[in-house]
Amino acid sequence: MTEIPARARAVIIGGGVSGCSVAYHLAKLGWTDIVLLERKQLTSGTTWHAAGLIGQLRASQNMTRLAKYSADLYVKLEEETGVATGMRQVGSITVALTEERKHEIYRQASLARAFNVDVREISPCEVKEMYPHLNVSDVVGAVHLPLDGQCDPANIAMALAKGARQRGARIVENVKVTNVHTKNGRVSGVSWAQGSEQGTIETDIVVNCAGMWARELGAQNGVTIPLHACEHFYLVTEAIPGLGRLPVLRVPDECAYYKEDAGKMMLGAFEPVAKPWGMDGIREDFCFDQLPEDMDHFAPILEMGVNRMPMLETAGIHTFFNGPESFTPDDRYYLGEAPELGGYWVAAGYNSIGIVSSGGAGMALAQWIHDGEAPFDLWEVDIRRAQPFQKNRRYLKERVSETLGLLYADHFPYRQMATSRDVRRSPLHEHLKSRGAVFGEVAGWERANWFAREGQEREYRYSWKRQNWFDNQREEHLAVRNGVGLFDMTSFGKIRIEGRDALAYLQRLCANDMDVKPGRIVYTQMLNQRGDIESDLTVTRLSPTAFLAVVPGATLQRDLAWFRKHLADEFVVITDVTAAESVLCLMGPKSRELIQKVSPNDFSNEKNPFGSWQEIEIGMGLARAHRVTYVGELGWELYVSTDQAAHVFEAVEEAGVDLGLKLCGLHTLDSCRIEKAFRHFGHDITDEDHVLEAGLGFAVKSGKGEFIGRDAVLRKQNSGLARRLVQFRLTDPEPLLFHNEAIVRNGKIVGTITSGNYGHHLGGAIGLGYVPCANETEADVLGSRYEIEIAGERFAADASLKPMYDPKAERVRM
Repeated sequence: MTEIPARARAVIIGGGVSGCSVAYHLAKLGWTDIVLLERKQLTSGTTWHAAGLIGQLRASQNMTRLAKYSADLYVKLEEETGVATGMRQVGSITVALTEERKHEIYRQASLARAFNVDVREISPCEVKEMYPHLNVSDVVGAVHLPLDGQCDPANIAMALAKGARQRGARIVENVKVTNVHTKNGRVSGVSWAQGSEQGTIETDIVVNCAGMWARELGAQNGVTIPLHACEHFYLVTEAIPGLGRLPVLRVPDECAYYKEDAGKMMLGAFEPVAKPWGMDGIREDFCFDQLPEDMDHFAPILEMGVNRMPMLETAGIHTFFNGPESFTPDDRYYLGEAPELGGYWVAAGYNSIGIVSSGGAGMALAQWIHDGEAPFDLWEVDIRRAQPFQKNRRYLKERVSETLGLLYADHFPYRQMATSRDVRRSPLHEHLKSRGAVFGEVAGWERANWFAREGQEREYRYSWKRQNWFDNQREEHLAVRNGVGLFDMTSFGKIRIEGRDALAYLQRLCANDMDVKPGRIVYTQMLNQRGDIESDLTVTRLSPTAFLAVVPGATLQRDLAWFRKHLADEFVVITDVTAAESVLCLMGPKSRELIQKVSPNDFSNEKNPFGSWQEIEIGMGLARAHRVTYVGELGWELYVSTDQAAHVFEAVEEAGVDLGLKLCGLHTLDSCRIEKAFRHFGHDITDEDHVLEAGLGFAVKSGKGEFIGRDAVLRKQNSGLARRLVQFRLTDPEPLLFHNEAIVRNGKIVGTITSGNYGHHLGGAIGLGYVPCANETEADVLGSRYEIEIAGERFAADASLKPMYDPKAERVRM
C-alpha cells in the first residue's frame, strides 16, 4: 500500500481524467505535497468508457482556449511520460442537413477564425471525398477542422497521473474519502478509509473531482454541485475491411457522431430525451461497470445511422455499450472554489466532453488555486453560477433528460429550457402570464421575455433569422423610447450590507466612492487585483450604516461569495434579501406622468434627481422609488415588499391605460440597453476585462484612497489602453447580431462581438466588442473601416466610442 501522509497541501478526490489533470497541473506549478485519492481504480468511473473526441472549437474564446490547450497537451504527453495516449489529429467534419444548421455551423466557422482555429467550409462533394462511406444526398453544408482528433481516454488519464507522480504528487487507489472536515468556514482535512484502515489528512485545500459522485460528496458539507448521471449509448462494429483512417464525423441533425478506431466504426448518440440514471444513488462497488442494454431506446439513432452510412447495415456489432455520464442543468461543467466553503474546489460535471475539457480545466483550476484568482474569465463554468435549489434531485432528474440532447440540438439564440420550469416565480407571475407573457428562465427565475398579442401563440419559433416575437419586441422597444413601459425585474439579486464598518468595507471593495449621503445610489464595479471586473452593481445608501447592493440575478451567488470572502474583521452583516422585494421598472418619457397618477410624492428633478431614491406611497402601499435606468430613459425602479407587489402592479397598470402603458419583456430591456451601450456582465465585462478598457473609468474614483484593484487602475492610466470596447451598428438593417460574430477591421479579424441585439430605434443590429488599440488614439480607432462577419459573410458597420443613442444622457435626466 502507498503510504498516506498525515498532512498535504492539497487533497484531490477522484481519479478520473479530471482529478489526474488537476494533480498534474498543480505538480507542474511546484506543488509536490499533494495527494490524489481514488475510491476504486483510476478511470473506473466514467473516464474509461468515454468516446475520446477532441474538438477544439467551443462556444466562447476561453472555452476554445482550454480545448486547444487539451489537444496540444495530449500530443505532448506521450513523449513526456512514455504512456501512449492514442492522440491522433485526424480532423473532424460537421455536416448540416438543414439551412438553419448550415447557418449555425458557418457561424461557428467564423468564430473559429476569430479564435485562430484552423477551419474551412466544405461542400457536400468535398465531404464525400473525405468520407467516401457517407450518404451526402441531403447534406447542405459542412465544416472541416483539420487539427481536431481522437484519443484513448483511459491512457490520457494514466499519462497525466504518471506526469503528476514524476513531479512528486502521491496518487493512491482503493481509498475512499469518508468526510471533509471544516474549521472556521474553511476546509481543514479529510478522513479516509481503505479496508479496515482509516486515517485523516490535514489540508487547507480539497478538490472535488468525483464525477457523478460529486453532488453527494459536496452535499456532506453543504456545497451545491448540481449534476446528475444519464445513460449514454454507443455501439462499435466488427472490423470493416478497407475502412482506413477517417476524420471524426458529427451529424447533429441526427443526434449522432461517428469515429473510426482500429478499423472499426463507433456510432454514438446524444438523443433528444435521455434516460437519467442513479436516482437512488450509485452502489458502493461500482467500478468499470456498464448499464443494461436498451436497443429500443437506441434504435431510432441506429436507423438514421444506417441511412447515413449504409455499410453499417452489413457490419456486425462488436459492442453495444451503455454507461453513465454526469450532466448539469445548463450543459456546462463546474470549476472553481465553492461559495459555501473556503478551500473547497470543484472540477466536475463535464456533460460528456470531459476528455477534451479536462486538460485545459485542470490547468486553469490549478492556476486559480495557485494564484488565488482565475487566470482568465471562467464565468461560463464557474461553480458560483449554481443556485442552491438546483441540487434538488427531482429538478436534476427532469432537467438532465433534456440537457444531454441539447449538446447536438440546434443552438438557436434565445433557446429556452423546456424541463424543470416554474421553480422561482415573481408575485406578478400569474398577472403577467394572463396578459400574454412568454417566459424565459435564468437562475431558476421565470422572467417575461416578451408579450404575445391576443390570439398570437405563446411559444418561441426558433431561427437564426428574425424569430416570431421580433415585431412584439419592436413595439415594446418603441413604447419605452416614446411612451412608457413596465418591466418586472424581481429577479434582481439584492444584498443588504450593514453595520458599523459597512462604509469602510464597501470603500475597500468598490471602485467608485461609496461615501455618499443616505438617499443616493452609486453605480460601481468591484475589481480584482488586475483591475478587471468581478462585479457590476448599484449600491444604494439606505442609512449611515446600511446599504443595498443590487446585482444581476445570474451572478447573485458569485457576488455574495465575493463579499463574504473579502470580509475581514469589520463589523458588517451581509444578508441575501432577494426574495423580500419585487422590483417594477417604470421606464420611458411618460414615466413621471404615470407615477404621479398613483403616488402623491414629488418626483421632480429637484426632489428626486437621477441617482437618488425616496420612500413613496403608491396605490395603498409603500415602496422605494430608485431613479436609475438600464434602458437609457427617464424612469424608476420601484422596490416593493413581495406582499404588496401585486397591488402596486394593478394600481400602476390601471393608471397607465390612458398613457398607453406597455408591458415589456427582457428582450426589450436588452435591446434598449445595447442602443445605449450599457455593459452586460458576463458578456461585455468580465473578470478578464480591465475597467478602463471597458469604458467605465467614470465609475472609478482612484483619488478616494485604497481599494482592491486601485494600483492596476493607476498602472493602466500610465501605460495606456491596449484595447477599447466599441459599439457597432450594421448599416444593412436586415442581418442580426447575437454575440461571437467576428469583428473585421480594415479587412482583418481583430475580435468578436461580446453581445448583440436589434436596435429598433437606431434601425439596425447593434453589437459591442473589444478592438485592439495599443498606442492608438480614439481617432485612430474610429478612422478604420469595420465589418462584422456573420456565417462567413461580411457586413459594413459604423463604430462609436460613445453611446449611439443619447450620447449625453440627457433623456435619463428629463
